[in-house]
Amino acid sequence: MVEFEQSNGILLLRYEPMNGASWIPARLEDDQTLPIRGTFYLKHKHLVEVVSPNEDDEGHSDEPEAVSFQVATLDGDYFVFDREILGIDCDLLIHKDVQLTYKSFTAEKKVSIFRIIAALKPGRIVIGGDLPDSIPEQDFDSMVRNFPRELELKRYVMARVGSVVRDFVDTEIDAEDLFRSYVNKRLKKKTKDIVGLFRQDEIRKYKFLHEKLSAMLKAESGYNEAAWQAEILQIILLLNPKYIKALKGVPVRDTYRNVTRQIDILLIDASGNVDIVEIKQPFDKCIITSNHYRDNFIPLRELSGTVMQVEKYVFYLNKWGRAGETSLTDKYKSELPADFSIKITNPGGIIIMGRDNNLGHDQRQDFEVVKRKYKNVIDIITYDDLLRRLEFIIKQLDAGT
Repeated sequence: MVEFEQSNGILLLRYEPMNGASWIPARLEDDQTLPIRGTFYLKHKHLVEVVSPNEDDEGHSDEPEAVSFQVATLDGDYFVFDREILGIDCDLLIHKDVQLTYKSFTAEKKVSIFRIIAALKPGRIVIGGDLPDSIPEQDFDSMVRNFPRELELKRYVMARVGSVVRDFVDTEIDAEDLFRSYVNKRLKKKTKDIVGLFRQDEIRKYKFLHEKLSAMLKAESGYNEAAWQAEILQIILLLNPKYIKALKGVPVRDTYRNVTRQIDILLIDASGNVDIVEIKQPFDKCIITSNHYRDNFIPLRELSGTVMQVEKYVFYLNKWGRAGETSLTDKYKSELPADFSIKITNPGGIIIMGRDNNLGHDQRQDFEVVKRKYKNVIDIITYDDLLRRLEFIIKQLDAGT
């Protein structure tokens, strides 16, 4: 049995063989090395204590049942291990609060874990604590638990052989599949419910947005265009967390007419890529006709004009290219993170306008055809779309509680 204990700034390895420890001191006195589990290589200079548990009335003790060796010394918050004991050529530091067992050092079949790590030639090995190069204790424990076992190694060898043999001979056993199945089963672990940590906060957020949007739609006439756009833009940013910034009144160069146009709102994502958003107040009958034209419902002028406007802005941005990226980055660098660059890479467009709650079945179908026609460049969203998205998000989050 191998155990570890801390004592006065040193780390002791206590070794209790099944057949007693009486033979160990004599062996060490001959300057021989005592190997333990193929991991620790101990000499007489490392010996600290010989434990004889029982003494009779005359002071005679039984045969020693355990021996203790000094394997590491405390330096600050870390135990620094003797390289010679572990047979490694780099420093090993383990935080004093890390719980150590022999399994922290030795894998199946007496394989030294730290000797394998040292073979990768790191500058040093640090476990636990908060040093910049330290391996977190939980990650180290996970690595130890998932260290290859004898069966896994056997499966791996069979898989490598099988990958060659099966090109020439039919085999009943698919060794590669056996290996994959074994590894997947062994490494399968329960996923921590990260969403659950924030679910209630998310539900409150989306419920607030739904109530806010519903109230705005009921009192639409009480907003001017600028105030409406500002409120809806906040909802869009919260629904699309990839965007980190919304710029208003952004200049764009029309290189064909050599004039400068102005984009109402330009969205910037975390990678610096830009998209255009057009936000229109949801007045009635701005999306699709109420009467047929050649047996079809067609887009109304307001929708067609907005689509054309966004397409032209996309066109201008693409033509502006690298010069535009430099110009916009310089203009807005004070509003963006340090060393952040704006990129013009096939910008997309978002149009938010109109209601679809009063559309008939055929109107909805034809409107969907229109939306999908432009889908590769422009996402056309009605205010009822926004409400439905919020409702479905809330229902999905509620279902997880």
